[in-house]
Amino acid sequence: MFGLSELALILLVVVVILGIKKLPELTRSAGKAARIFKSETKALKEQDPAAGPSSPGQAVSGTAVDRDGPSPRP
Repeated sequence: MFGLSELALILLVVVVILGIKKLPELTRSAGKAARIFKSETKALKEQDPAAGPSSPGQAVSGTAVDRDGPSPRP
């Protein structure tokens, strides 16, 4: 049987052989996606801490809901 590394190598060879014309376009879009992802995560880290809880120990106000019982009607 094939291991994970052998299957990955076979998949890579198939992609290169069959998609050689599309390879530059695919790598370009992968680079764009990585840059967008990096900038979005950076923006989330720099976001105002008062906008929401930034650490697991921070308290959040809200209402507890009992899922087992009937829903309360106001």
